[in-house]
Amino acid sequence: MLTQDFAYDLPEELIAQTPIEPRDASRMLVLHRDTRRIEHRRFSQLVDYLMPGDLLVANETRVIPARIEFHKVPSGGRVELLLLKRQEPMVWEVLVKGRKVLPGQRLAATGHHEQRVEGIVVAVTPSGGRLVRFDEPIEHKLDDLGIMPLPPYIHRSLQDTSRYQTVYARAAGSAAAPTAGLHFTNDLIRQCQSMGVDWVPVLLHIGLDTFRPVSEKVVEEHQIHTEYCHLSEEAAKRINKAKAEGRRVIAVGTTAVRVLETAAQGAEQGVRPWQGPTQLFIYPGYRFCVVDALITNFHLPRSSLLMLVSAFADLASIKQAYQVAVDERYRFYSFGDAMLLL
Repeated sequence: MLTQDFAYDLPEELIAQTPIEPRDASRMLVLHRDTRRIEHRRFSQLVDYLMPGDLLVANETRVIPARIEFHKVPSGGRVELLLLKRQEPMVWEVLVKGRKVLPGQRLAATGHHEQRVEGIVVAVTPSGGRLVRFDEPIEHKLDDLGIMPLPPYIHRSLQDTSRYQTVYARAAGSAAAPTAGLHFTNDLIRQCQSMGVDWVPVLLHIGLDTFRPVSEKVVEEHQIHTEYCHLSEEAAKRINKAKAEGRRVIAVGTTAVRVLETAAQGAEQGVRPWQGPTQLFIYPGYRFCVVDALITNFHLPRSSLLMLVSAFADLASIKQAYQVAVDERYRFYSFGDAMLLL
């Protein structure tokens, strides 16, 4: 399967630069997979497509202030680090913006309230990032040291950083938001629950690799990034009960899909509790075990996320839907509009 098959043309002005207000006022393209019929709605009308007994499964990760300005010790040269993933209590995988940041280089940063951290570069990662060993755990200092890491295609500053968090974000650890969940308001969640829809939290900490286009010419040759995920025993019981009773499991975003389908690997039926890294790569030909419907955003060309949604529907249907979305001037990517795949 060729990566080029997942390319499409997008006018730059359709890349959303700011979030829409209120959250659930975004548009929602509804794609019926069996007939390829497309509807144009608002996200606030999601409840029209839900039924009592449905499960909405959402990723409750929280974006950390992961972009931090450091300087080299002793030269003072400026270096920007983007924290991607904690490997050990004091070791982080990071992206580096700066010159000649080699293993052995010491780095230091001072926050707005004079909190200071230091660390040393210990390795270069296969993807070109770095491993940095800090002198102490830094999680409790991030609010003072760092700023919110917006995707590279967003060029405007964000005045209210809470708009790059879901209203249900709980567990800090992501370098990017689970963007399908940004459309939910607390009122909409309560409306869903009041009609008998169950809300099940799972966890996946998102790294920036999720945004990167696949560079290999052949899809199957791509080495998918790993991300930490967790599906609790309680969540597994509720999901398995729903599946046994023929009720729908609706994933809120591709990260929730990745958790669910990872937890289904090796299970006789349904899912099993899961905690740890996932390397599951979903592309057309994958047979879904758990997910019955999907809420998602519009994804970058050649990305693994576009491949995932093309596996859930089919590539021809997704290409058609994306062309319709372009023609109808939908807003794309993280702050953009939503899709509902039924």
